[in-house]
Amino acid sequence: MTEDQRRAIEADCARLIALYANLNDEARWEDVAALYTDDGLMTRPTAPDAPIVGRAAILAAFQARPPRKTRHVCSNVVIDVEDHASARGTSAMVLFTEGGVPLAGSFHDRFVLTADGWRFAERRGSLAW
Repeated sequence: MTEDQRRAIEADCARLIALYANLNDEARWEDVAALYTDDGLMTRPTAPDAPIVGRAAILAAFQARPPRKTRHVCSNVVIDVEDHASARGTSAMVLFTEGGVPLAGSFHDRFVLTADGWRFAERRGSLAW
């Protein structure tokens, strides 16, 4: 793999993290769920021991949420490319909700290249506070 190919994978996966946050804040649940593989796994930072498995289940979990205004801020993104079709990443996250206390945490992600582009195979969240 060339340096340019590695950098392109890193950029694609970092973009997926940012896109996830933006779509989440816009309550575009179908688009958020589409960022996962069909058998993707998600754990919310507020429920790290309760995995939600499968794109359909992830969509249903988002749709079941009560409406709220949020702003996710992601930073400290580090992507480790494993090969041409898989990568891992970590990122820091701060969640602001209207009238709520900010939450700080992180995500540990596993990315895979699919026919539709890079997708989350796993997105595991946890809270620092």
